[in-house]
Amino acid sequence: MTHKFYTALALPLALLIVLMTAAITTAQTAQSIDCALTVQVQSGDTLSLLAGRHLGSFAAYPAIVEATNAAAVLDSSFTAIDNPALIRVGQKLCIPATDAVVAQPVVGPATITATAAPTPAARTVVTPTAIATPIPAADHPLVIENMRARSYPGSEIVIEQTLAAGVNYQRYVASHLSDGFKIYGLLTVPNGTPPPTGWPIILFNHGHITPELYRTTERYVAYQDGFARNGYITFKSDYRGHGNSEGEARSGHANPDYTTDVLNALTSLQRYPNADPERIGMWGHSMGGSIILRSMVITDTVKVGVIWAGVVASYPDLLNRFELQGVPVPEWFAEWRDKFIAAYGTPNENPDFWESISPNSYLTDLSGPIQLHHTTGDKSVPVQYSDVLAAQIEDVGGVVEYFRYPGDNHNISANFGTAMVRSIAFFDKYLKDE
Repeated sequence: MTHKFYTALALPLALLIVLMTAAITTAQTAQSIDCALTVQVQSGDTLSLLAGRHLGSFAAYPAIVEATNAAAVLDSSFTAIDNPALIRVGQKLCIPATDAVVAQPVVGPATITATAAPTPAARTVVTPTAIATPIPAADHPLVIENMRARSYPGSEIVIEQTLAAGVNYQRYVASHLSDGFKIYGLLTVPNGTPPPTGWPIILFNHGHITPELYRTTERYVAYQDGFARNGYITFKSDYRGHGNSEGEARSGHANPDYTTDVLNALTSLQRYPNADPERIGMWGHSMGGSIILRSMVITDTVKVGVIWAGVVASYPDLLNRFELQGVPVPEWFAEWRDKFIAAYGTPNENPDFWESISPNSYLTDLSGPIQLHHTTGDKSVPVQYSDVLAAQIEDVGGVVEYFRYPGDNHNISANFGTAMVRSIAFFDKYLKDE
């Protein structure tokens, strides 16, 4: 009896010891989950957006995947992420500390290619000799402080050709000077008596169009008409090297040329008869969005900006643009990127330089409110660019409106009417006090 009694008692005691040991082990492992914070996925969230908001770069989203999957092994309240493109509302994510994130490699010269899935033998290797005597980083003309330091005198606006009139406005091919080059553009001027201070102005910045195919009176006709018929002077710059504009068309990412042309157009339009030099806004699409963002941290003259499908990422994020989209890197993009990395190092190696040329580093200096439009179906510019910029502007206390359209394309074609009405209303609010 005594032997059986102790045996019966020993079994639950052993089980109790095992359970207590397991509980202690579980508590210890739970404490080893290294999350700086946890977040719950909300409607509209993407891993890239959350990485941009909490880790400073949407390209850092693999760190969230890794941390969440590690946490899920120890804590069932986390769900392992099998496909980074598919996260669910309500899912609990582990955000690692930024100092614990291993920097995501920026594709450098040794791995750049314009073809899909290349073999090592097919890769193009670019060495520092690709740039002869590179410009010192601090002196590069793209550096925001350098662009602020220079002048944009513009010139008188010259009417080169009178075109067929719009519904309630006149249309002209006009020109001005920028860096000594004659720059053409499409100018519209409202009919009727101007307001006491003059008509408000919208600088219209078009996206990338092959310079040889660009024509002043083609493309963006309906876009520019939407603003022109609503009581605004508008000017769509041809940029240097486009259409009949003098100068060389160089990369909008590697040179400040197009922004310089637009800022000289701005100064020129301030002198135009019946224009209000104080009420100036900018509208831009795709590459034109980057011109707006750069302009609005260089000068305080631009009071409001509206950006459709903008290339508005910081340079470190921009370098990973095509990897994010999962498509081959175009030659025109790889060329300037390779040269910059060869001359100045990657963003991980030389963050000060890459921050100095990124308008996103200067968002506290934005000259006015910004409205963003982007579609989730954009195959040309990742929607994450606008996701992250909207969050960045909010984080520094700026004013931003963001409209995200499901599906649709880079031109926001299916939602064109809605986006145009919202854009006009935004300009009216900040340029007409309506």
